Amino acid sequence: MYKNLYTTYILAILFSASSFAQLKTPAASPSAKVIQTVGLTDIEIHYSRPGTRDRTIFGPDGVVRYGNFWRTGANAATKIIFSDDVTIFDKELKAGTYALLTKPEASIWTFNFYSYESGNWTSYVKKEPVISVRTHKTTVSDSIETFTISLDNITMETADLVFSWENTKVTLPVKVEVHKKTMAGIEKMLAGPSSFDYFRAALYLHERGQDLNTALQYIQKATKGENPRFFQVHREALILADLGRKAEAIAVAKKSLELSKKAGNDDFIRLNEKSIKEWSK
Repeated sequence: MYKNLYTTYILAILFSASSFAQLKTPAASPSAKVIQTVGLTDIEIHYSRPGTRDRTIFGPDGVVRYGNFWRTGANAATKIIFSDDVTIFDKELKAGTYALLTKPEASIWTFNFYSYESGNWTSYVKKEPVISVRTHKTTVSDSIETFTISLDNITMETADLVFSWENTKVTLPVKVEVHKKTMAGIEKMLAGPSSFDYFRAALYLHERGQDLNTALQYIQKATKGENPRFFQVHREALILADLGRKAEAIAVAKKSLELSKKAGNDDFIRLNEKSIKEWSK
């Protein structure tokens, strides 16, 4: 009896602890994510948003003291992801993921971008930033209760990365490359489909078992070039075989076998040898 009571008591404690561990409460500084496309570049920002809550935010005795590094939010280092290279003021920043630390002063703020390693913002303080830029702050009349990072004034090639809190607003101009990427896309489109485009189209139709004659047309556009790939040629052989054209399939498979040997691909060497043997019966 005592053993059963003891077991029941332990289970009750474990259940209570488990229930407590799953308790969720509102975050004092909730996390936020901003995703914005500027031109052809995606910019993604992950940060936490502390509130003013009747406190003095910026100043020698503020929550964020002048001259000290700040995580640019709360909880963890603010993370910014650029899908392409960008320019901030006159500083180039490669595509990638960055931790952002700022150093607010009475009139000028310093923004340091570090290669992102973790959310531990103190680990970046003594490291060399990838780029560092400085800009003047602006004082606004309407107080902003919750710290906000936004991308405003968006054009095809530019945007303002804006940091707002209390009566302070700071803006970083971001420029992205659009023309070269757009022209490259236009030139590629006007040049027509690539051999891999034709290969993917043929693969789709063949795997579905639909319109094999069209699949053959596509794959032969992919393999007729000077340097067809062994797997493309093998797919042509498979399509020919499924169309009942075994003699042609064997000839093409032999070509794929030769290319596979040159590429040193044992898997396709075996596949071609097996196919040739089966189709020769």
